[in-house]
Amino acid sequence: MKKTLLEVIEFGEEPEDTFYCLVDKEISPDGLDVSSLKLSDPRNFDQVLRDSGCLMLFTGDEMKELINRGDVDPENMHESLVDVAVKEGLLKKN
Repeated sequence: MKKTLLEVIEFGEEPEDTFYCLVDKEISPDGLDVSSLKLSDPRNFDQVLRDSGCLMLFTGDEMKELINRGDVDPENMHESLVDVAVKEGLLKKN
C-alpha cells in the first residue's frame, strides 16, 4: 500500500463525473497530473493513464457497485482497492 495512492478526480457533480484512480507512486510519486491528462488525445487516453501510473480507474457509479458487493470498504477505500488489485493480479501483496 505504501507504493500506491488513491486519487479522486472530480469533473462535475454527478457520480459518473467522479473517478477513483489507484496510482503507482513509483511512476507518479505526486499523483496524476490532471491538467496534462485533459490535453491528452481521447483515442489514446487509456494508454496515457497507464503511462501515468494508473493501475485501476473506477467511476463513482462503479465504486458504489464495488461497495454494494462488499469488495470495497467505503471507510478504507485505498486499502480495499489495493486488495482488489492484488486479487486481479495487478499488484503483489507485500
